[in-house]
Amino acid sequence: MSTVSAPRRSKPGWNLLGLLVFAVAGFPVYWMLNTAFKPAKDAIDPEPSLLPTGVTFANFGRALDIADFWGPVGRSLAVSLTVVAIGVAVGMLAALAISRFAFRGRKIVIVGILAVQMVPLVAMIIPVFLLLNDLNQYDRLSGLIITYLTFILPFTVWTLRGFIVNIPKELEESAMVDGCTRTGAFVRVVFPLLAPGMVATSVYAFIQAWNEYLYALMLLSQKNQTATVWLGNFTTKHGTEYAPMMAGATMMAVPIVALFLLVQRKMAAGLTAGAVKG
Repeated sequence: MSTVSAPRRSKPGWNLLGLLVFAVAGFPVYWMLNTAFKPAKDAIDPEPSLLPTGVTFANFGRALDIADFWGPVGRSLAVSLTVVAIGVAVGMLAALAISRFAFRGRKIVIVGILAVQMVPLVAMIIPVFLLLNDLNQYDRLSGLIITYLTFILPFTVWTLRGFIVNIPKELEESAMVDGCTRTGAFVRVVFPLLAPGMVATSVYAFIQAWNEYLYALMLLSQKNQTATVWLGNFTTKHGTEYAPMMAGATMMAVPIVALFLLVQRKMAAGLTAGAVKG
């Protein structure tokens, strides 16, 4: 006898919970945009309105007038893209070695990668400052790049390892039987399957480097400041100019949103690539 599956019951409670989570997560973004486009006097109203009270672009002009905008943004882009390129390239090779080769101390390396990610970044600020000062890398973008790699590289290695582990070894072995070298098997077989995972890892690494504030503040002078530190210029002795600050934050969010829109398909595929073994 064939069994007829019972119709799936709707769960309004879960749907309501999902909407609540979405509202809580999306409200800061909505408030940032609402404040960025409202008149400056309404941004400091003791009884702010949840709905837009008016639309103005004057806050963006004020944000650009307070301090140089393109310089910090250009430096942030240069630092973030360099960190992503080096981190993903080195992280992919390290993840491949950990996943595919058995060597002495392999477990120690894996535990070390996890241990590094557990150390709070604020706990390393003084040793990093002293080390970069000794290496003549203080107040240089190259020193900031090296610093960012110390916590982004372990993240990329661990993430890419999860993707590589879920790619069957038999695919490489079949390619090698057909005449490919180990490098050729990786380039022709493993790399195309790993590409979505690399995209997802690159996006998250870019977001970490782009949004980092503490090290950029402590290791760079004002002439070399990045975009996140640039936002601090809106706090003056006369108080905080919230409307221009939110306008600046909106402009800073544009590269992240644009990057996500460009790679959203591959990013979604990368996030689910390691969900099923084989």
